[in-house]
Amino acid sequence: MTYPEIAAFSLLALLPAPATPTYPWLARQPQPAECLQLRFVAPAGCQRLAVRPGSWGEWLRGLPLRPVGTPARLYDERLKDNQAVVAAVVDIDTGTRDLQQCADAVIRLRAEYLFSQYPNRIHFHLTTGYDTWFSDYLAGHTFQVHGEEVKAATKPAEAITHAALERYLLPVFGYAGTRSLSREVRSVPLAEVQPGDVLVHGGRPGHAVLVVDVAENPQTGRRYLLLAQSYMPAQSIHLLRNVAQPRLGAWFAVPSPTQAEFETPEWTFASTELGRFED
Repeated sequence: MTYPEIAAFSLLALLPAPATPTYPWLARQPQPAECLQLRFVAPAGCQRLAVRPGSWGEWLRGLPLRPVGTPARLYDERLKDNQAVVAAVVDIDTGTRDLQQCADAVIRLRAEYLFSQYPNRIHFHLTTGYDTWFSDYLAGHTFQVHGEEVKAATKPAEAITHAALERYLLPVFGYAGTRSLSREVRSVPLAEVQPGDVLVHGGRPGHAVLVVDVAENPQTGRRYLLLAQSYMPAQSIHLLRNVAQPRLGAWFAVPSPTQAEFETPEWTFASTELGRFED
């Protein structure tokens, strides 16, 4: 990496967080009416949990959505089979390869958030445990996979751009998954769920669903979640509809402490499978 590129990266890392959330993949920033928190009001009698300005939770709450009624599509533009579970589609690309699946969608959104504020913090572990940093990628360091072995490799250094982030993420999508994502987060009790937490079952098969918002009933203390996912094959990141309890729309009630499972439309998680990224 040249000295100007290094200097630019260092300065960017020191910049304060933007006053309002930004979504770097968009050509223009979304209008307020297009965002998640205005599309989905809290359930009756509930209030959204307070989130810190500039936080992961605030950023997710402002996610831009495509127009009402937009269907979820696969990476090759075919329609997702089960449209009944789709409450809304996030306004973000899926790519043209079968890569941005369930865990990858969580990784993508987390990387985009960090890129918008703290690019020097972007890193993810592969399933093998190999830790790959975006800052290293920019400096000319990458990896190659030989069978079950991951080896360090070199590439031309490059400046910080969103295109560079996309290039960094493609091999991460290919060699990370639910197993590595489950180790990327620390376990938290479901009763303490916050926006930005992840329901993740690591394995083959496995699944991951991102908690994009949380509301609470102040009288009962019960919490309700908005959930987003991709699935297999790679498809539009979409908010889930609560098909089991239609009166809740896209909100899902947190199970009582006596319940061992948390059912989502396309996966049932153990109630212990909630994790949180370290800020």
